Amino acid sequence: MNFYDNLYDCTHDAPRNRIRPVDRYYVNMDEYRERGTSGTCSSDGGSGSSERESPASPDTVLSILASEHRRAVLNVLDNASEKTLGYDTLVARVADRVRDEDAERVSDEHRQRVRIALHHAHLPKLEAARIIDYEAESGRVQFVGGELERELLTLVEP
Repeated sequence: MNFYDNLYDCTHDAPRNRIRPVDRYYVNMDEYRERGTSGTCSSDGGSGSSERESPASPDTVLSILASEHRRAVLNVLDNASEKTLGYDTLVARVADRVRDEDAERVSDEHRQRVRIALHHAHLPKLEAARIIDYEAESGRVQFVGGELERELLTLVEP
């Protein structure tokens, strides 16, 4: 099940046999359930992103860890108490870890670039891989990855 399937599953006011897109083909709800999806949602109306449905593949994790920014995010969250930080705190800690190519630039500019990169690129990618839970509205970022992510992170970090 991908992200878009979860969006369709969480429409509580839809009729029972509503037609849904699956693998570029449209099927009714009964056929959709027969394909192995439950059609249910978590009680909060979301997809339950705080609990991982299945572990990420090693290839996905290695692809995620290819970025210095994403490695820094995971290190900072893994070392935080309760594996959770506020967005502003995370930005500050990641900006301190990730070196700016031009050391003479003002650190506020560097932090702003890190803030934008995290919000638009790195945090959504980590959330899509189900390694973090990022709630932009509340500003909360939580590490929800497993042992594979932790072990690979320790291998690639000096």
